[in-house]
Amino acid sequence: MRKIIAMTHTTLDGFIDNPHLWSMPYSNEESGAYAMDLTLGCDALLLGRVTYEGMAQAWPGMSNPYADHVNRIEKYVVSSTLEKAEWENSTIVHGDDLVTTVTELKGRPGGNIMIWGCGRLTDTLMEHGLLDEYRLMVSPVILGEGQRLFRGENVKATLELVDNTTFGTGLVALGYRPVNAAGSQANDG
Repeated sequence: MRKIIAMTHTTLDGFIDNPHLWSMPYSNEESGAYAMDLTLGCDALLLGRVTYEGMAQAWPGMSNPYADHVNRIEKYVVSSTLEKAEWENSTIVHGDDLVTTVTELKGRPGGNIMIWGCGRLTDTLMEHGLLDEYRLMVSPVILGEGQRLFRGENVKATLELVDNTTFGTGLVALGYRPVNAAGSQANDG
């Protein structure tokens, strides 16, 4: 079964606003290779509307091995307001169909499904047991305010550390999987 992996950049104090403004000094060839390997293991993106709209403006004009892969794979944008998704291979998923659609996508053969960023989409998937892994790219930056990585409104979870990689710039990649109440992995595979 395919896994759904949420990958996001976060500050040390847990904020995710505008990562291009504070994460870039900590990115290097090594962290780029890490992101590339993770992305190449995915053959679909699942995105919220706001993330999709920003990415759909920038990515189609890019051409490099990473961008070529991202532009080629399937993209599912979750929105109740978006009427048209013009980025190549994009499909709109209406919010009220999210759980059913994602359950069906996970059951299809293929590579993993990547989510960029964390927000209502990842919260909803966690709440329904559909999110398999968080990949957090933690920059050694303290912002003090902004949009929180975890809002804590409806989702409470115990997570198991499955990967940690420290890069020479001080950036740390942490991989976590949800565990069920008995302490075993919630989604094996």
